[in-house]
Amino acid sequence: MSRIVLAFISVFLFFSCGNDPVPKPKGLLRLEYKSPEYTALSTQCPYVFYKNTAAEASIKPDCSMNLDYSQMNAHIFITYKPINNNIDKLLRDAQKLTYEHVAKADNIQEQPFVNPDNKVYGMFYLVAGNAASASQFYVTDSTSHFLTGSLYFNVKPNYDSVLPAAKYLEEDIRKIMETIRWK
Repeated sequence: MSRIVLAFISVFLFFSCGNDPVPKPKGLLRLEYKSPEYTALSTQCPYVFYKNTAAEASIKPDCSMNLDYSQMNAHIFITYKPINNNIDKLLRDAQKLTYEHVAKADNIQEQPFVNPDNKVYGMFYLVAGNAASASQFYVTDSTSHFLTGSLYFNVKPNYDSVLPAAKYLEEDIRKIMETIRWK
């Protein structure tokens, strides 16, 4: 019986020897999000725009709202203010809010937005680095309506980690700016 066991072990060891082990490369996290689908978000507020169906909207009585992206642990906070001869103050406040992130940001890129056909004018800010907000924007008709928005993640800022989600949501913010209409 011991010869059979010894023969079995010998055969097993002989066939188990093979090529030298090769270390596997480090894997990287790959985040994929489904293609966005947009639908009009119509409210009692003096504006309407298209939002991603992946976002859950919660609208406040003052026409401010939160767009919650639970899959990405992110929110776009939108604030509406009527213009009452205070456009300069509203513009300064929107720019100040963005540039408060300059201490942590590596770069803040400004991208003007102009749509004269629908009277929508604004600025889109891309914030690179470990700042609290990855993107900010404002739009206005210059006479009656002023809307600002900020993208925040519910995690400690780490630019490399949130970059895929920030890029995805950047397109949603652009869609909001492109489709906003004043009532």
